[in-house]
Amino acid sequence: MIEQIEGLPAGALGFRARGQLTAADYERVLVPDIEAAFALNRKLRLLFHVPEDFGGLEPRAMWDDAKLGLRHFSGWDRLALVTDVPWLRTTTAAMRFLVPAELRVFSNAQLAQAMAWIAEPRLAEPA
Repeated sequence: MIEQIEGLPAGALGFRARGQLTAADYERVLVPDIEAAFALNRKLRLLFHVPEDFGGLEPRAMWDDAKLGLRHFSGWDRLALVTDVPWLRTTTAAMRFLVPAELRVFSNAQLAQAMAWIAEPRLAEPA
């Protein structure tokens, strides 16, 4: 199951994955919310929280995740993964170089810091 995390600023979305993550979860919640956010924002920030009760994800859900990421490949500004699941942390660290955005991995105990990082304004680019 995926649920949206409320309270993030415009241009930022947060989701929490509980139990078994299915392709239906992606199609029902994640994809429509992200597509709607991209319709309003050129760049998007995403926080994804995977707490202790995460039960894994279906192969089709992994495929949906990859398709969504590639469809908006250059549209990601910041990505925060919040989890203590070892294989998610390791895989994310290994694949970080493929992501054209700032990507940070936080532990579950650092959820508040991850939310603050996603919400903080970017420093202006030098002229």
